[in-house]
Amino acid sequence: MTKMMTLVAIAAITGTAALAAASQNVDSLAGSRAAAVADVGLPPAPWAQGDQGETLYRQAREALNKGSYGRAADLFGQLAEKYPGSAYAPDALYWRAYALNRNGSLQGALEALRLQQKRFPEAAKKGDAPALMTRIQGELARSGDAQAAESLRVKAAELDRERGVNPGVSGGVPGGVAPRGRPGATRSTRDGCPPEDDDLRQVALNALMEMDADQALPVLKEVLNRRGPCDKSLRKRAVFMIAQHESADAANMLLEVIRSDPDREVKMDAVFWLSQTKDERAVTVLDSILRTSDDQEIREKAVFALSQFDSPRSRLVLRGYAERTDLDEETRAKVIFWLGQSGDVDVDYLKGLFPKVQSDRLRDAIIQAVSEAKEAESTKWLLSLASDASNSMETRKKALFWAGQHGVSGAELAALYDKMTERELKEHLLFVLSQDSDAAATDKLVDIAKNEQDRELRKKAIFWLGQKHDPRIRQILLDIINKP
Repeated sequence: MTKMMTLVAIAAITGTAALAAASQNVDSLAGSRAAAVADVGLPPAPWAQGDQGETLYRQAREALNKGSYGRAADLFGQLAEKYPGSAYAPDALYWRAYALNRNGSLQGALEALRLQQKRFPEAAKKGDAPALMTRIQGELARSGDAQAAESLRVKAAELDRERGVNPGVSGGVPGGVAPRGRPGATRSTRDGCPPEDDDLRQVALNALMEMDADQALPVLKEVLNRRGPCDKSLRKRAVFMIAQHESADAANMLLEVIRSDPDREVKMDAVFWLSQTKDERAVTVLDSILRTSDDQEIREKAVFALSQFDSPRSRLVLRGYAERTDLDEETRAKVIFWLGQSGDVDVDYLKGLFPKVQSDRLRDAIIQAVSEAKEAESTKWLLSLASDASNSMETRKKALFWAGQHGVSGAELAALYDKMTERELKEHLLFVLSQDSDAAATDKLVDIAKNEQDRELRKKAIFWLGQKHDPRIRQILLDIINKP
C-alpha cells in the first residue's frame, strides 16, 4: 500500500478529500433532470443517497410524475410515518397534500399540510404550503364548505391588517384599500398603476374565488375585455381563476385570450393554463402556436400544455414536432423530454427516433426519456449505447448514468466495467456504481479499489466507497490502510 493510497482511504473514511469538487461533478451529472422537473414544480430527483427513506421517495416521486396521485399520496404518507428522521420526510407531507389535492381528496390534503406544519415547521416546502392550503380552501369554499370559507375570510382579514387595509373604505366594499399616507392618498407605481396589493379591483377579484362558476365566469369575461393601462394584472389574475373551472365556457375564454389579448405575458399564462381544461380543441390551438409563434417561451409553454393532454392526438402532435428538422433544437428537446414524462412511454418510438437525430443534445433527451420507462428492454438498450464506440463519449456517459438511475442491476454494471477499455468511461462508471444501492455494485467498487491496475482508478474507487452508506465499508477501507 503506497502512502498516496493510504491517504485516499483515510480521506474516504473521514469524508474530507476533495468532497466539494466531487459534489460539483455529481450535481452536474444529475442536475439536468432535477432542473427539468423543477420547471413544473414536481419533486426534485433523490439527493440523499443511502437515506433510509430513499426507496419510498423514489417510488412516490415516480407515481406522482406519472399522474398516479392516489398511490403517490399513500407512498409519501408512508415515508413521513415510517422514516420521520429521513431527509425526505419534511417535504413528504407537502407532496402527499399535493397528490391528494390532484386526486380530489381536499380534506385529506388539508390534514397533510397541517400535519407538516406541526411536525416539520422548517421543511423546505414550508413557503409553498400556505399557497397550496389557500387554493384547497378556495376549492372547498366554492363547493359550499362554510368552515373553509371562514378560514379564507380570516386569512384575508389578517393580510389586510398586515398591509394596512381598512375594511369598509372605498364605497363599503369588503377589503377596500385604506390609504397609507394622508387621508385620500393612493399609492402608485411609476407607471401610474397601483401595486396589486393596493388595487381594490384585485381584492374584488379575489372575492370571486369564493363564488361558483355560474356567478364568476361572466364577471371574469368582462375583466378579460378590459384594455386600460392598469388592467394587465387583472387579466392575468382572471386567466388563473378561469383555469380553475373545468368547463367548455372556461376553455372558450382561454382560447379567446390566446387569440386576442394584446399582452404577451397574459397570453403565456393562458397557454400554460389551457392544459387544465382538458378540452380537445385546445390541442389544435397549441399546435397552431407551435407552428406559427416565434416566441421561444410561448412555444415551450405550448409544449408543456400539450404534454398534459392524455390523448392519442396530442401525442401525435408532439411526435411530429420531435421529428421536425427545421424546428429549433431547444424546443425539440423539450418535446422529447415531455414524451418521456407520459404515463405510458413509447420506448420503441423513441429508440427509432434516436438514429434520426444528429446532435448530442437531442440524443441526450431521448436517452433520458427512454430511461423513464424503467423496463428491462429500455435499460438493455441504454447499456448497448454505452458500449457502442461509434457514439460520442458524452452520449455513452449519459446512457450509463440514466441506466444506473433507472433499473440496471449492480451485477450488469460490474460486468460492463470489465468489458470497457476507455479509461474515461470507466471513471464515469465508478460514479454510477457508487449511486447504486445493490450489493453487487459495492462489491465491484471494493474489487476495483483492491485490484485495479490503474492507480488513478483505484483512488477514484476508494473515494466513492467513502460516499456509500454501507456498514461494511469502514472495515474495508481500514483493511486497505493497514495493507503492507
